[in-house]
Amino acid sequence: MKREDGLEPGRVRQLWHLLEPLHAVLYYAPEVFEEAAALGYGTEERWPSHFPYRAAPLGAVGARQVASAFYSFSPRMVAEHIDPAWKITAPEDLLRARTRGIDRAYRAIFGDRVDSPELAEAAALARRAAEAADIAGRPLAAANAALDWPRAPHLQLWHAATILREHRGDGHIAALQAAGLDPIESLVSFAAIGAASVERFESRGWSPEEWESARGRLAARGLVDADAEADAAGAATEAGRELRRTVEEQTDQLAAAPWRSLTAAEVDRLVELLGEFWVAVLSSGLLPAETTLGIGKV
Repeated sequence: MKREDGLEPGRVRQLWHLLEPLHAVLYYAPEVFEEAAALGYGTEERWPSHFPYRAAPLGAVGARQVASAFYSFSPRMVAEHIDPAWKITAPEDLLRARTRGIDRAYRAIFGDRVDSPELAEAAALARRAAEAADIAGRPLAAANAALDWPRAPHLQLWHAATILREHRGDGHIAALQAAGLDPIESLVSFAAIGAASVERFESRGWSPEEWESARGRLAARGLVDADAEADAAGAATEAGRELRRTVEEQTDQLAAAPWRSLTAAEVDRLVELLGEFWVAVLSSGLLPAETTLGIGKV
């Protein structure tokens, strides 16, 4: 059944699933790492460039502001990479570097299709949705929306995907807070429903002691089984699973407005157009098989 506004249930989440990999190339493509290395950032792992690349639209803000906007990362981990970031180069230099990196990466992944009419059509539709996004109370979406649009269609597609994913992410934080889940509790509760392994969530920089403390708080609320193993995917109680379902549904609702700027037929067309580029990114082998986002599992 379609809603009165023509947006089918599940379409909002499907569009996120299709666009998220197109954005995430920023954090994994060798071309983007090369641009970061040229500026002086370490590239032995992805985090030294991940944090400044993603935070650059906010300007030269401190670690506390970045930790607040990113939410689920340990403040220690954020500070480790943000404190030195603006001493290496200015945010505007990083913004230019990430554009160059995405340009090179998309050309490598998509080949001749980077200049195809289908990609240009997808970019135009995604841009319309991104420009319709309400950025009030959404710091990362607002910061990216304030940037100039690039001219090339493939860069417009990436920029639109970035605004829309940060718009969704900002709304997701609001849903987590409404559910009473602090940054680490949001991860523990997500791992407890099997969205990803505990080992994958360790990439967010929290200590085992902090993880166990958060589990204790969730157990006291009846959201996880206090007797279950810390890494048990089924550790969530039914109340815990219901709370996470509510969070994801509210996230979808908060992310829906930009897509209402398109007709139902245009949304269907965008889904159709994005398919081949989504497949190309996934087939590139750049992205990890398991992420902390729970795509395909929630």
